[in-house]
Amino acid sequence: MPRPMPAVQLSPAEREALEKWAGRRKTAQGLAVRARILLRADEGASNKAMAADLSLDPATVSKWRNRFLRDRVEGLYDRPRSGAPRRIDDAQV
Repeated sequence: MPRPMPAVQLSPAEREALEKWAGRRKTAQGLAVRARILLRADEGASNKAMAADLSLDPATVSKWRNRFLRDRVEGLYDRPRSGAPRRIDDAQV
């Protein structure tokens, strides 16, 4: 039996920000996909349906849904990667 999905309920400000990210051409594609996931989750779509519609793995949909519920909009940004610190900073590039 599948586990119940936590409901995503967006505030008007969150919905506006996500719609802007999903529709803008200059938004990073990863962030745009995350916005589309959450907009559909707010409409009540299941993880399987969203994954099929967006050509994603259901685990990816679940990951971003859960991260949003934990951290809200701030959780959608990429986290810093592990590893050695950069030797060349943005100013040098």
